[in-house]
Amino acid sequence: MTVRAKKHLGQHFLTNESIAKDISDSLTNIGYDTILEIGPGMGMLTKYLLEKNKKIIVMEIDRDSVVYLKTNFKKEQLNLGLSDDRFNIIEGDFLKYDLSSFFKNKQVAIIGNYPYNISSQIIFKAIEYRAYIPELSGMFQKEVAQRIAEKEGSKTYGIISVLTQAFFNVEYLFTVPPSEFNPPPKVDSGVIRLTRKEVFSLSVDENLFFRVVKTAFNQRRKMLRTSLKSMNLSDTLKEDVIFAMRPEQLSVNEFIKLTHKIAKNVI
Repeated sequence: MTVRAKKHLGQHFLTNESIAKDISDSLTNIGYDTILEIGPGMGMLTKYLLEKNKKIIVMEIDRDSVVYLKTNFKKEQLNLGLSDDRFNIIEGDFLKYDLSSFFKNKQVAIIGNYPYNISSQIIFKAIEYRAYIPELSGMFQKEVAQRIAEKEGSKTYGIISVLTQAFFNVEYLFTVPPSEFNPPPKVDSGVIRLTRKEVFSLSVDENLFFRVVKTAFNQRRKMLRTSLKSMNLSDTLKEDVIFAMRPEQLSVNEFIKLTHKIAKNVI
């Protein structure tokens, strides 16, 4: 039995064993006992995760893939001598799960060859539930992976860059060409690793921080005094030199400082 990739689910199955192992090895395996794989498909990555001394949970929305995994990987589980509580298959949508209930206060690493059509949503959900996620790695569309890892001063630096890097250290690891998939995507893929910062809360109101970042980048070519006009800034505050800058020029720390200034000086 094989599974046909479904376009509406953004499925492109990795076919290169060596790359699958490299993605599996992108995890540091430090600070957690459980690994959650999102979108395992036919388990190309799963087989290497099962070799780790961790509890492995795979979450798959595609019914055909779930049937395949239950048929093939339960046998693999027996071959490896893994107990039922060491490997679990869940049919479900990661984006719809309440992760605080799912993780039950445990630290869980997340990995996957993520469906391109929901990869940014997966990152934003990981940010929301970062208290439970010390590490996230895996494969994204290369453009998205680069955007997540990009630093200030680049045209690709944006909302997802700032919000991710506020809480995680991001490393771009390697690129994977379309030829390594079935069916081949039309773009290159990129593998990144997110490692949660030791301090993963901010010294400012986080809701305000998110609002400042998103509002600023909604008009990324404008100076901040223009793009943030809707936030009712005082005239005195707008004279600060930082408001003559454009959002892509600000580092994460400068966005935090900007949020501090706004919190103190709104009309």
